[in-house]
Amino acid sequence: MESEVIVELTGLMWLVLFVSLAVCAYMAWNIGANDVANAMGTSVGSRALTLKQAVIIAAIFEFAGAMIAGDAVTDTVRKGILVVDFDDREMVDAMSDDLMYGFIAAMMAAALWLTTATRYGLPVSTTHSIIGGIVGIGLVLEVQHDTSLIDWDVVEKVALSWVASPVMGGLFAFFTFWIIRETILEAPEPEARARWMAPILAIPTFFVLGLALQFKALKGLFKRLDRSGFLEKEDWLPAPEAGVWNPMEANAWFPINSLILAMVVSIIASVALAYVLRNYDFKGEKDGFYGVERIFVWLQVIAAAYVAFAHGANDRSNAIGPMAAVWDVLKHGTLDSEVAVPTWLVLLGSAGIVIGVVTWGWRVMETIGSKITDITPTRGFAATFGGATTVLIFSMPFLAVPVSTTHTLVGAVVGVGLAGGAKAVDFRVFGKIIASWLASLPAAGFGSIVFYVAVGSDPIKLLIVIPTALGVVGYVIWNTRDGEIFVEDALSDAGSVDGNAPTHFELFHAHALAVEKTVEHMLTAVSAAADGEDPSKHITATVEAELRADEVKNDIRKRIGAGQISALQGRDELLRMLSRQDRIADYAQNVAEQLSFRELFTDGEARKMLKDMAGAVSKTTSLYEDAVSQLKEVALSGYTKAGRERLGELIDEVNLAEHEADLVESRAAAYVFSHGDDAPLAAMHMYRVLQRMDDVANACEKAANALLSIVYN
Repeated sequence: MESEVIVELTGLMWLVLFVSLAVCAYMAWNIGANDVANAMGTSVGSRALTLKQAVIIAAIFEFAGAMIAGDAVTDTVRKGILVVDFDDREMVDAMSDDLMYGFIAAMMAAALWLTTATRYGLPVSTTHSIIGGIVGIGLVLEVQHDTSLIDWDVVEKVALSWVASPVMGGLFAFFTFWIIRETILEAPEPEARARWMAPILAIPTFFVLGLALQFKALKGLFKRLDRSGFLEKEDWLPAPEAGVWNPMEANAWFPINSLILAMVVSIIASVALAYVLRNYDFKGEKDGFYGVERIFVWLQVIAAAYVAFAHGANDRSNAIGPMAAVWDVLKHGTLDSEVAVPTWLVLLGSAGIVIGVVTWGWRVMETIGSKITDITPTRGFAATFGGATTVLIFSMPFLAVPVSTTHTLVGAVVGVGLAGGAKAVDFRVFGKIIASWLASLPAAGFGSIVFYVAVGSDPIKLLIVIPTALGVVGYVIWNTRDGEIFVEDALSDAGSVDGNAPTHFELFHAHALAVEKTVEHMLTAVSAAADGEDPSKHITATVEAELRADEVKNDIRKRIGAGQISALQGRDELLRMLSRQDRIADYAQNVAEQLSFRELFTDGEARKMLKDMAGAVSKTTSLYEDAVSQLKEVALSGYTKAGRERLGELIDEVNLAEHEADLVESRAAAYVFSHGDDAPLAAMHMYRVLQRMDDVANACEKAANALLSIVYN
């Protein structure tokens, strides 16, 4: 596996080693910023984890996966893209130096592409990026050495996975969420149903995760234990080829040991969940999600931790695999098919990944978690579980399709979004993501060609070109750092729940409260005027409250326009709902302004009726705020059927209250017109105030009816 000859490094080659290590660290940083962020994005977007908590979990499990479960040996040619005949040592020796410089160029090009994608919050595949870089140097080496190196069948499979992995991830996620919705969320009493249904659903969930943990995350550990003679990997891992479906056979696709272990894990998890839920108070949580969603917060965190662990065990090789090949050539003067991975190199890759998550991971997390569709814990769990299942199936030897975890997870997020209808997905964002996927191979490939040709297998040129490129990248990153989240910010208060950003309906409810406050000030002004007092200060308070409501509205609009909010109802629908709600405050301000024009009609009965109208408007507005508060509860509890039915009842109550306000306004208007002959201008003024107050009630009704799409969706 490893050559016996040890080459003593000269001073110049020591510098080459240091530069290549810098490129490796830069590549690892990009993997953390983009790839790991993909895995944690749904958890942050659903608010199962804060950004700070996600950073801590990603750091721990990435590092644990890399150090504990990663294989001690790696292929020098990643993913079999280049077909090198290592038995022909004469050819390998002639190409080794060029391959070494080529791998450095491939890492640099892939890392540069990842930096570009991450800067714009685009989730791309680090695996496909490094593959693109290797394909690029392969093209040059084929011409340079007059040989055939690239396995185009593998490249074709990679291209096919651009379609296969997101589609299958989306389908698995869609049906996973559909099962959760139909069995729990749509039940008349979802909390009661969850107490016995969630443990049942936990069995297939943890069975699949148990298999995935063994076949993907612990694959390297099993190989290490096999080499040490502790166990035989064939008893735990799928047969690499010519396997059979009988789990009792020696070359089984699913060995009986792995099936038994996965089943034991799933049963233990199911029993533990049933015990916890037996006396669990679904309403006992002061902050965060309510009811059923609380269960899936836990499940999603577990799934996210698995993804981070598996990523550390497997995808670390995207950075340290090419670097291990460079180290092999520097140390032995030639390249082997497999090389041992030094512990210091694992530490370098792991540290780079963790720092990438902390410093730049929030960019892609934001895209995955909030810009594609609205994510709740149930949807986030379905996406993560659907993605993990897809990766497991496609990575099995009987399919052996090199799918991308990134592509699969993005497809899974789109899948759960489509469960709420096509309008729930922002296809403009998804289109940009697909374009970045298509660009990954050619961008990294072209970049690797440029770097390789510029270096020309010359150590002096390498020491000029690569540090210059790294310096330019660092300069650009530093000068575009506005709005960045720094390490100390991301790690502070790691356990706090206060870091959760409000959901769009929490913001919508905040605006509803500001609107209700405007109406309250207006009604106080009406009451003061009806009692013959000076309403000026209350009129001023109404205008100021309406201004604050406008500020909240504008903030929400900016968030929607910037893509920071993606609602299941669609952005246009959310904007329409917001405008309807804001109209209530506008009419309330108009009432207050009417009061400032002149004194009210002095008839005592008319003024009493005006105060009755104020009471009817107050009731209508209060019920509308209750409806919006229930809307927030519906969103935070997973859009359960029971929650939506209660929202529908409150909307009906708003409509009835508005009808009562109409009757009060009709009686008051009739009285004013029949008794206002002696003071027609004052009577007409009172009628206009009554009309504007009725407009407030009507606006509440229209705003409430705009929520009906959520009730019946």
